[in-house]
Amino acid sequence: MAHQHQHDHGQAPTQAHAHKHSHDHGDIDFATVIPHLEGQAELYAPLYAEALAWLAGRQPEPGLIVDAGSGPGIISGFFAKAFPEARIVAADTSAAILERARENAERLGTTDRFSTLQAELPGGLGELEYPADLVWSSRAVHHVGDQRAALAALADVLAPGGTLAVMEGGLAERNLPRDLGFGRPGLETRLDAIEQSWFNEMRTGLPGHVRETEDWPALLTAAGLRPSGTRSFLLDLPAPLTDEARAYVIGVFDRRRSMFADELDAEDRATLDRLLDPDDKAGLHHRPDVFVLATHTVYTGGKPQA
Repeated sequence: MAHQHQHDHGQAPTQAHAHKHSHDHGDIDFATVIPHLEGQAELYAPLYAEALAWLAGRQPEPGLIVDAGSGPGIISGFFAKAFPEARIVAADTSAAILERARENAERLGTTDRFSTLQAELPGGLGELEYPADLVWSSRAVHHVGDQRAALAALADVLAPGGTLAVMEGGLAERNLPRDLGFGRPGLETRLDAIEQSWFNEMRTGLPGHVRETEDWPALLTAAGLRPSGTRSFLLDLPAPLTDEARAYVIGVFDRRRSMFADELDAEDRATLDRLLDPDDKAGLHHRPDVFVLATHTVYTGGKPQA
């Protein structure tokens, strides 16, 4: 449960899911994963800024904020900036990821109010020194087999009056026009379908998997919280992209090509090969119409006062 990542409800391993599942098998490539997680979170900074400003209206002066499934701590840093009086705890299962989170806190000058907690999530959060006023879980609950139990564990570490904020769902990211000028139009829609199948298999293969109706306000209620708001946040980076954003999109499609090659037909594989060819003027390295358009949804629930 350690992520910062992109994509719709069918969240594919094109993002931090690669971190989660390679970590499960002990073969995570930190040299590749950490820069990707950091670059993605930084690209999404405008979306997170809006989300955190909205959260500040629900929990204006939190003393302790927990980033549950923090990854390398970029979003933890956003919280440190948005809540300058708060203490931030980045919680993750990976010691190497948390070491990078500490380095990022040092770079931001927030080490005096930043700490890390290595623990299996969400249950390991019981090791916190004192209850949290705000717990943030960014697209990580769906990596726990029993999502209802995961939310209950996150709610358990809240102080009375505290808020749990869960980023789940949203809409599929889009990066390209429907018709690229070559290949069969609608490539991204077909990739979405493949990713949804992958996501379903990932969910059912998790230890202790329980199928739930993913009505997040109802699940927050089942965890003993009072739903306090739902809002979706937009990342709209139109063409022409910066070099950093273009590199991010190339990375997304490169991972899709490597992971889903067997599920694609020959024409779509050929289209992806063209898109990823650095010498092809119609590819992602050169075409002027590449963009990033994404929507993520945040659900909040408040813990009743004692």
